[in-house]
Amino acid sequence: MLLPMAKRLLTETDQRLLWKLAWNFGFRGMQAIVKHKRRLRRGEFFPPFLYLSVINSCNLRCQGCWVDVAHPQEKIELDALSDVIRQANAMGNYFFGIVGGEPFMHGQLLDLFEAHPKCYFQVFTNGHFITLEVARRLRAAGNVTPLISVEGTETVSDTRRGRQGVLNRTLEGIQHAVDQRLITGVCTSVCQSNIDDLVSEAWVDRLIELGVLYMWYHTYRPMGPDACPELALTPDQQRRVRQFVVRTRATRPIGVVDAYYDADGQALCPAATGFTHHISPQGDLEPCPIVQFATETIYDPRPLAETFNRSEFLRDFRQLAASHTRGCIVLERPDLLQELVVLHEARDTTQRDTALAELAAMTPRPSQADPEHEIPEQSWVYRLAKKHFFNDFGAYQNPIDPLAARRGKSQVGER
Repeated sequence: MLLPMAKRLLTETDQRLLWKLAWNFGFRGMQAIVKHKRRLRRGEFFPPFLYLSVINSCNLRCQGCWVDVAHPQEKIELDALSDVIRQANAMGNYFFGIVGGEPFMHGQLLDLFEAHPKCYFQVFTNGHFITLEVARRLRAAGNVTPLISVEGTETVSDTRRGRQGVLNRTLEGIQHAVDQRLITGVCTSVCQSNIDDLVSEAWVDRLIELGVLYMWYHTYRPMGPDACPELALTPDQQRRVRQFVVRTRATRPIGVVDAYYDADGQALCPAATGFTHHISPQGDLEPCPIVQFATETIYDPRPLAETFNRSEFLRDFRQLAASHTRGCIVLERPDLLQELVVLHEARDTTQRDTALAELAAMTPRPSQADPEHEIPEQSWVYRLAKKHFFNDFGAYQNPIDPLAARRGKSQVGER
């Protein structure tokens, strides 16, 4: 599939945008990983990629959403966003995932992209705000790939997204992006209501016909005040999605992203490995978007590099997660995350102030870790890329459980 995919990239995109992808994301991304590995060898830490939730507001009301989309608007202002990006650039990082809420509801988002031409931005969006004018500005900037979420057929989308007519507006956004020859992706949070429709060859082929160049299957995470746990996938279904992703990578001319497995099919957690962390709309430094607790913010007076490097909460989260599972500790052991939050007196970074109670009420469930059914990559391209640039970075080699260590000290003190 390498040659057909290369042909699509060369014929279906603006060549200037393709160059920006290769240089800003590809070359600089590889450099960011190399520098990350060097920092780890020195005992230092700064994530090679950052996810920025620029705003909490959204025009949809999705099932299982953990973002306070209906609460008063919180957003990171342009100056603060630019400061974060400049400080990350100083550490060798040039790729940023832009999330929300709905990022395009941030009035200065396009200004941000245009102000940082050496960076590359992936925007997680429902596509409703990608008008022809917005798509033209994205093409002019050249350093943005929209990743547009589709959650099912027309009826399923309306139910999943809490509004009417969602799918048609999303498809319009995709069409505007493709018409402007943007490097356009489509993502899906795979759950019980959409797995049969969207984890299928027919859907992949339709995306290729539309001009979509890559896709991303997320696994539905039942979190937040209305978690909808009935939508969560079973272990068999998670294996089905993994097998489909691996097969599609080897048989279809479309890129397929996943964030949960290495080249050998072993599960991993990007937050546990230190590959990425998340910044909330309030500027809080969180392990990942679904872990809404923090002890530091981007507004702390010390440099961002020092804040990340010295954060005991983030360090202990990485060690705790790696010491208990290669999957998602939030799903498998919410009790341990609750204990960690209490230990560090981490702030609830939501506006609803119920995140800790939600953790306490969670029912543990399986995540992507499935040692007896690991499915390695079939494509040599993906195997090579993952071996060097997306792996566990040694996080799962003899990790220390910070909670057990603290309990041990307490017991010694009591004796």
